[in-house]
Amino acid sequence: MSTDLAARYPMLAPMFADIGWIEGIVIALLVVGVMEVVAIVSHKYVMHGFLWSLHKSHHEPRTGRFEKNDWFGVAGAIPSMVLLLIGTHFGLHMFTAIGAGITAYGAIYFFLHDILVHRRIKHSWNPQFPYLKRVVQAHRLHHVVETKEGAVSFGFIYAPPIRALKAQLTSDGRGRIRASAKMKAEMGMIDNAEHWAR
Repeated sequence: MSTDLAARYPMLAPMFADIGWIEGIVIALLVVGVMEVVAIVSHKYVMHGFLWSLHKSHHEPRTGRFEKNDWFGVAGAIPSMVLLLIGTHFGLHMFTAIGAGITAYGAIYFFLHDILVHRRIKHSWNPQFPYLKRVVQAHRLHHVVETKEGAVSFGFIYAPPIRALKAQLTSDGRGRIRASAKMKAEMGMIDNAEHWAR
């Protein structure tokens, strides 16, 4: 089947080439990196742009188990499932590797964003590993802004240095910083704790 498709669409021939498992893993890892770039761009320009009406629910207190913002996760899962189904059904290993990479990114996102930062699955673990601390703090800084403008740190795997984010947040002035005691404490913790500065 894949040779018929490759013959019919010669421009797409590399997509139908047979690959080994090592190449498949490398491709999946590359896709994870590409997905972070896609996530940063879509978070900044789509979620905080023309689809703010959905994403806004994530910047407000959640009243139930789900929020409108969860539709973005569903939208991200669809291409992954389609690629995995096509790849496994037709023996198109490149499709399978790309679908696996998107799925791996979704799993990393779920762990870092939904479990570690937002604790949608309740736990009491506070990470001590510097990278995980920085991811948590960077995303908390993303949420100190009440409005769609002026937010910082749009990535989910990559977290810029915390001091740089804080400087950007205070110098930008476009977003409205939350006035709650919790948010003031978050900002103060960044000012007063050297271990967040990595």
